[in-house]
Amino acid sequence: MSAPHAPQGEAPGDTFPEDATPRETTEGTVYTVTGGDWDEVVQSAAKADDERIVVNMGPQHPSTHGVLRLILEIDGETVTEARCGIGYLHTGIEKNLEFRNWTQGTTFVTRMDYLTSFFNETAYCLGVEKLLGIEDTVPDRATLIRVLLMELNRLSSHLVCIATGGMELGATTIMIYGFRDRELILDAYELITGLRMNHAFIRPGGLAQDLPPGATDQLRELLKTLRRNLPEYDKLATGNPIFKARMQDVGHLDLTGCMALGATGPVLRSAGLPHDLRRSDPYCGYETFDFDVPTADTCDAYGRFLIRLEEMRQSLRIVEQCLDRLEPGPVMVADKKIAWPAQLALGPDGLGNSLDHIKNIMGTSMEALIHHFKLVTEGFRVPAGQAYAAVESPKGELGAHVVSDGGTRPYRVHFRDPSFTNLQSMAAMCEGGQVADVIVAVASIDPVMGGVDR
Repeated sequence: MSAPHAPQGEAPGDTFPEDATPRETTEGTVYTVTGGDWDEVVQSAAKADDERIVVNMGPQHPSTHGVLRLILEIDGETVTEARCGIGYLHTGIEKNLEFRNWTQGTTFVTRMDYLTSFFNETAYCLGVEKLLGIEDTVPDRATLIRVLLMELNRLSSHLVCIATGGMELGATTIMIYGFRDRELILDAYELITGLRMNHAFIRPGGLAQDLPPGATDQLRELLKTLRRNLPEYDKLATGNPIFKARMQDVGHLDLTGCMALGATGPVLRSAGLPHDLRRSDPYCGYETFDFDVPTADTCDAYGRFLIRLEEMRQSLRIVEQCLDRLEPGPVMVADKKIAWPAQLALGPDGLGNSLDHIKNIMGTSMEALIHHFKLVTEGFRVPAGQAYAAVESPKGELGAHVVSDGGTRPYRVHFRDPSFTNLQSMAAMCEGGQVADVIVAVASIDPVMGGVDR
């Protein structure tokens, strides 16, 4: 490209910025070049010491999952550096556990990643049961119901991820369909536990109570509805050229990066590694279930979307197997020194011990009444030691490190939350990409800040 003639008073061959007339616009300073060799102009422009732009995305940005702050350094539309700012949702749950008895701990951990309550409860209870040495005495019915609830929870968590991720891309129909189907699952939670979130239903030794009458029939109807609805996501998004163009090659993280950063769950499986704790380190009898572990080799946001869709289909298979295997039986260990009463009823003041159970305790003996009082107020003692129990949550490996000093309260409980670990990969996924792609990358990680900050 030849440079135009130099204006009067300026010699040809002078370089930028002497040969350019600056003009301020809404896009910044624009230079009109009127002389000199074009290569020299480009070189001089590259040497210009422009001020970097740092953008705060959050901590109240509507397109971040929870209260997350992203600090982005940008050059035009390109992200040159990306960092996460966390701690805006800190609840002190892990510290609070040290001031409650072992059973009361479930009411805290269920609130960490509030979209995966049953996984939080199961990981915690498996750790406590390891310390108590009662893993093999937990009733089969209780274990099956735990698996059933976790797989329903995997469905509802993935539906939120797909729904909110679609909304952030402008695909509002996916959002409407996702929350429509999630509501059906929350109705099932409410039927079984009495609550739609924060259940505290899985307890050390078993469950808070058994399934209510008619629950299995309603769950089978739910499975039919979800099987009918899931293909709609394929029709809406999977083959949609706009959706694919927006997600393919965005948020790229290969297997080497996943291993270096400790990423698990769909982020890791999108890099081609079929790592799933339900297969590699089974718990709750998962080794006896028939299901597949979906993977992709795309290493991008689109692959993670496809994996979550397929995982929902596999979860439906597991729930159906649970319903087929359910047989009458207890849902709490037989050891009365550990077992909280699981004979509950819905009264005018909410869910609690049934009146018949209370009458039975009070009419049996004074010792039985005292034992019930001490178990509920003081709690049971857990032998000194430490244990780690991990489950495959919808976001990856969720582990509970539980430490006891021999008392009725935890000495320390620390969770390895997959949202916290996976969020480390945000910088690797975003740097070098466009600002608009940051939202897609974060959505593909599916972090929930209640689990990050806890």
